[in-house]
Amino acid sequence: MTNTAGTRRNPLLSDEGWHFVRNKRNDGMVIPRQCVKKCWSVFKALPNCYFCITLSGVMRVIFLFLVMVASLTVSSQKPEFRFTMEGIGDNREFHNGQSRSQTILGSLGSALAGMTFDGHSLFAGISHLLEFGSSIDFHQPKLVLYYGYEDPIKAFRFGSFPRRGTVDFPLAMLADTLLYYRPLIEGMSGKLSGDWGHQLAFVDWTGRQTGTVRESFMAGTSGEIAVKKWFLQNYVLLNHLAHPALKIAGQHIKDYFGYALLTGFRSGQDQPFRTEIKGGLLSSLFRERSVTGGFQASYGLYLEGIGSYRNYGLKATWFGGDPLQFAHGDPLYRFKNYVRADALWYFVNHKNVKGRFNWSFHAVSGRIDQSQQLSLIVIL
Repeated sequence: MTNTAGTRRNPLLSDEGWHFVRNKRNDGMVIPRQCVKKCWSVFKALPNCYFCITLSGVMRVIFLFLVMVASLTVSSQKPEFRFTMEGIGDNREFHNGQSRSQTILGSLGSALAGMTFDGHSLFAGISHLLEFGSSIDFHQPKLVLYYGYEDPIKAFRFGSFPRRGTVDFPLAMLADTLLYYRPLIEGMSGKLSGDWGHQLAFVDWTGRQTGTVRESFMAGTSGEIAVKKWFLQNYVLLNHLAHPALKIAGQHIKDYFGYALLTGFRSGQDQPFRTEIKGGLLSSLFRERSVTGGFQASYGLYLEGIGSYRNYGLKATWFGGDPLQFAHGDPLYRFKNYVRADALWYFVNHKNVKGRFNWSFHAVSGRIDQSQQLSLIVIL
């Protein structure tokens, strides 16, 4: 093919129809080269879009990626789109001097596009929290970008991926507000599963060192060994808070370490009435270098029981011992004695929609506080 000047044109970039390149595996996956040109024209137009004018260059690149994946839907291997929305209603009426009274209302959403092949997966997208009453840019959008592998025995993820469904620790160690304000793990996770149970390990890089930002990361492991109705659970968590690049006088490196060892039994998992009772040891160790002269250890006993019938449930929790020190733990466990009771209502129980309401009472230092939480999760 030649143009009017007699020079040869690249047929892959011509406008005369669609041209494809087949991959080396010859498995039928084809890539339309011209879709790149179409996506690029959309990308160049983004700065003139009223909505996109507020997006950073990184967000426009993400949008371009999503458009390209959408254009490949008919030809790529197992393309997938995942949309998640969580409605959040969290009202906390605390007057105990440790926990903050606040009302959190908002929507946490994510949109992902990617593909899976032979157990491998690659996804990219955006996650964003909109708190009602605030501007849309009050919280910055978060980039979701990760590689994953999964088979019946092992699972692995690397990148920036959802926290929910990956890490599940007692509230004493990781508070539930992390699911709102830090919904992504930025690092990696690995999990082994079998008839014996499962074991998970993860690393979450929470602070990139700059002149003013302190380097920090979180790492941990959790698992369960199950024998019929009996189980043994383990949790280990480390938080490391280092210096910024420009050291500040009076600021020291902090290390938070802790673990939990719990045992119990559960019954009726396939029945309308279900129960679970567990208890054991909770411990934290805290060190502020050049200040504490070593680790300060705290120990306590933890008991938890839950019973549910169809869509209703009751849950009771008790902690007694030394005040715990976790970097991201529930502040109520900084009291020597803490009792919590929850009334639960699972008002939606669909495979793609889960709705839950719980009314909680918290007893500390002779005072009873309360909180209410509404959660509506839609996964498509």
